[in-house]
Amino acid sequence: MIKALRKAVLLIVLLGPLSALIAFTWIAPAVLTTFLSFFDVGLGLQLRPVGLGNFYRILYRDLWVPQILQTTVIYVLGVLAINSGFGLVLGILTAYFVKKESVSLFFRTAWLLPRMTPGVLYVVLWMWFVDTRYGLLNAILSMLGLPTPYSWLLSKPHSQIIMIAINGYVGASYGMIIYSAAVKSIPTDFFNAAKVDGASDLQIVRYVILPLLKWPILFVTAWQTLSLLASYEYILMVWGDTARQANVEVWALYTYDRAFWLYDYGYAAALSVFLVAAGLIMIVLYMKIFGFRRLMEPSRVEV
Repeated sequence: MIKALRKAVLLIVLLGPLSALIAFTWIAPAVLTTFLSFFDVGLGLQLRPVGLGNFYRILYRDLWVPQILQTTVIYVLGVLAINSGFGLVLGILTAYFVKKESVSLFFRTAWLLPRMTPGVLYVVLWMWFVDTRYGLLNAILSMLGLPTPYSWLLSKPHSQIIMIAINGYVGASYGMIIYSAAVKSIPTDFFNAAKVDGASDLQIVRYVILPLLKWPILFVTAWQTLSLLASYEYILMVWGDTARQANVEVWALYTYDRAFWLYDYGYAAALSVFLVAAGLIMIVLYMKIFGFRRLMEPSRVEV
């Protein structure tokens, strides 16, 4: 009895602060948001019950929802392909193919620079790069004799390509760090044994590295998906109130606009609930695709 009590006290002491932090910063806001989604809440913060009215409004009455949903899907899939897919390529290249550590470190640092740069400065550089009159991109296209768009930021699909590139360039560095660390952690005996059997570098990547990176790929893909569903800061800094006109207004930014520009807090809460539901569905889907239950099984190899 005393031993069990001591164990319970130890768990409370060790996990209590973190559990309280998670409950206060994650669980409580989610519960409050779900609660507000059933009310009409305006600037006066008066609660007027509407039941499922906000959700009905999203599904049937809001004419902007189809366009914003389409833009969000394009945004998440496009940036995720860079963050998880291209990040995987960068991680393998810098951790396996580039043998010289100084060269590998240089490339990893170069890709990390956007993440270390303040977001406002990063956005300013992109706006200069795609500026209509003085931008570097249009200058290069003119030198090559190619047509230059009137505006990269306001003309579709150029605006959506820029949206994906801005967010993907930052996100690829995160995936690269996770993947390169995972590749570095693979015992070299695996590579040596494969080379003795006559495997090429590409075969080692396919049959040795990729199967052993299932966990990191699942983690990066799931984490980046949840992050992208809720991210909008770079879009807001680049396009501001022209995001809808440029077809780059994603679901999270639309939720922000409804809450902090139109003060429609109840409707914004209902929009946020849809984001939470989408995130949960995607996590379950990833676990099915990657075989989460099988990954959690103990090793069948006796040591």
